[in-house]
Amino acid sequence: MMEAELRSQGLYVPEMEHDACGIGFVAHLKNRKSHAIVSQALEMLARMEHRGGQGCDPCSGDGAGILMQKPHEFLLQETQELGIQLPAFDKYGVGVMLFPQDEDKRGQCREIFERNARRLDLEVIGYRDVPTDNSMLGEDPLSTEPHFEHAFVTGGEHMDINELERKLYVLRNYTVRVCLESVAGIGDDFYINSFSCKTLVYKGQLTTEQVPQYFPDLRNPNMVSALALVHSRFSTNTFPRWRLAQPFRYIAHNGEINTVRGNFNWMKAREALLSSEFFTDQELKMMRPICQETASDSANFDMVLELLVLTGRSLPHALMMMIGSLAGKPEHGSQPARFLPIPCNGNGTMGRPGICVFH
Repeated sequence: MMEAELRSQGLYVPEMEHDACGIGFVAHLKNRKSHAIVSQALEMLARMEHRGGQGCDPCSGDGAGILMQKPHEFLLQETQELGIQLPAFDKYGVGVMLFPQDEDKRGQCREIFERNARRLDLEVIGYRDVPTDNSMLGEDPLSTEPHFEHAFVTGGEHMDINELERKLYVLRNYTVRVCLESVAGIGDDFYINSFSCKTLVYKGQLTTEQVPQYFPDLRNPNMVSALALVHSRFSTNTFPRWRLAQPFRYIAHNGEINTVRGNFNWMKAREALLSSEFFTDQELKMMRPICQETASDSANFDMVLELLVLTGRSLPHALMMMIGSLAGKPEHGSQPARFLPIPCNGNGTMGRPGICVFH
């Protein structure tokens, strides 16, 4: 019976089994948005509990989360109740903000965020408190739990979605850096899970089953998407933290990157040479540093991949730059590395085993 179960089926190859984080991807082949896609992704996530790590307290997970398309209908309904008037789908971005619990520090972060938005010719439309239920959290994640908010930002009617996406990227990077450097006593207590016109990320220092419990938004029938990416984290080379849970803005990753220190140093050395027709010199200075010393290997991979895509490369092109060929000379007539496309809206691509990419 066991031998029959271990036979290769579809994409499953028993020889390729390894213990690591869990990643999953659900998509509707005809790009139809529904709450069923979100529910199926969360069910998949719950069944990957064995792929994630926990502390001695079973209620303290290493991290889990879900990335999906921006649920415009849901956000429209929620913001109308707050008196916030959202523009058309492609005219605003939403940030998932992890503010400090301290009200004074939270207020300082908001002021910095709004000043930076004005500097980039953006307008902060408003904020929404993201409902959370922490009753099931263990002592460790509860002691560092952030305050979650949605921030809505627009560039006006004349800014197209690609330009707005790039400006949101600069705004996010610069705001996080300035807040962590200038707000007294903030430590590591400010982060932005995602800031995009296209996607939304709900994640945290949670177990897989805690994700829909902690975020009631995910159980709302109006929370719809045509595709979703989920991740269950087994922390290896970094300690569990709210901001290091996955998915990140583009990828979910399992495994370790052995060349992480060299990669970080090479990226840092190249920052002074950065130039792009898509960013002004001022914006290039504001977005630096691209990578973060305290981030995980997966997080820094995501940061560089995001930069490559936003500077005009296709997602497959950027991935081919990030993941080089195998060491040594390729055999004569061998084919270059390939990626398996997953049908979805826009670019959805799975890289080599261990990296799932969504945008």
